[in-house]
Amino acid sequence: MWKGIQEEESVFTIMSAMARQYNAINLAQGFPNFEPDIGLTAALSKMVSYSVHQYAPMAGLTILRTALAEKVAVYYGSVWDAEREITISAGATQAIYTALQACVKEGDEVIIIDPAYDSYRPGVLMAGARPIHVPLTYNYGSFHWDWDAVRAAITSQTKLIIINQPHNPAGIFLSDNDWQEIENLVVENDLLLLCDEVYEHMVFDGKAFISSCTRSAIRDRLFCVVSFGKTYHNTGWKVGYVLAQEDWTRRFRQVHQFVVFSVNSVAQHVFSQFLSTDDSYRYLSNFYQRKRDKFLQAMENTRFSMLPSRSTYFQLADYSRISDEGDVDFCQRLIREWGVAAIPLSPFMQKPLEARLVRFCFAKTDDVLYEAANRLSLC
Repeated sequence: MWKGIQEEESVFTIMSAMARQYNAINLAQGFPNFEPDIGLTAALSKMVSYSVHQYAPMAGLTILRTALAEKVAVYYGSVWDAEREITISAGATQAIYTALQACVKEGDEVIIIDPAYDSYRPGVLMAGARPIHVPLTYNYGSFHWDWDAVRAAITSQTKLIIINQPHNPAGIFLSDNDWQEIENLVVENDLLLLCDEVYEHMVFDGKAFISSCTRSAIRDRLFCVVSFGKTYHNTGWKVGYVLAQEDWTRRFRQVHQFVVFSVNSVAQHVFSQFLSTDDSYRYLSNFYQRKRDKFLQAMENTRFSMLPSRSTYFQLADYSRISDEGDVDFCQRLIREWGVAAIPLSPFMQKPLEARLVRFCFAKTDDVLYEAANRLSLC
């Protein structure tokens, strides 16, 4: 076992298992309880009858990478070469792991901004590097980027910064001013940037999302990781992709070929076909904003204090008016006594906050959200 990697199961696995054991409503793990677009599943049903069941090319189907290059060009106005700068991955987690193995080594330091998805730290450790955790600032019931703290954490050994935006679980994303701060940090200190953007199409309240793939100043220092699973409600398909400049794509693929070699060929063919006619991702922000607002309205009858959620499909809630328990114990009791599963915030952080926060997933049908809120009103 690598030093610093815990041997027990992840908090997501634990809470979902408890939810099944107690027949609780699962607002813990981040997946929808509704089906993908009927056009996508129809395309899948049709595709399985064709001869598409053998290995896809290691880098991904050319037709899919071309479709993605066209989407990024149209949606973001950013041009990436389908052959040399786009690689299909087995979801975002594999892409993040592979990028880390491709570009950091023993003795390097990697800055992780907490709260952070729990795969970042193990990926850094398995590359032999040292994770340096820098927390977001938390005050007045919301999280904020702290670039002074990031700057102070940079040393001569720092090789890369990992940023997740839109941010799970804080629900924030980067402004143009934030990007200018990042560009200064990255360029001045000769760093790489790994940007996890799996919630790219879930930004609320009329705000615009600025993708890392549009920032020319850091283009040759970037791994931009994106997922189909979050956008198309099919997390179980495990398909994503990575944008990176040609040299870094070459290094990424050198590792990728020995991690998964190639990605589900049927799913790639389906997405190749679907992307040519579908633009439903343009309406995803409105879809999930309505989910958020319904959940917030339903939760008004509880003693939870809801934090701002400006993006993703997650909602943080302060439970300090209900209990002074630690967040793990509180989440376990939520399942046992009230039949609702949430995720504690402390596993996302190396240094837990004094605030008592849990995360709910609102990527659920309305009846599930209302029933969950009704149960939580009894806390």
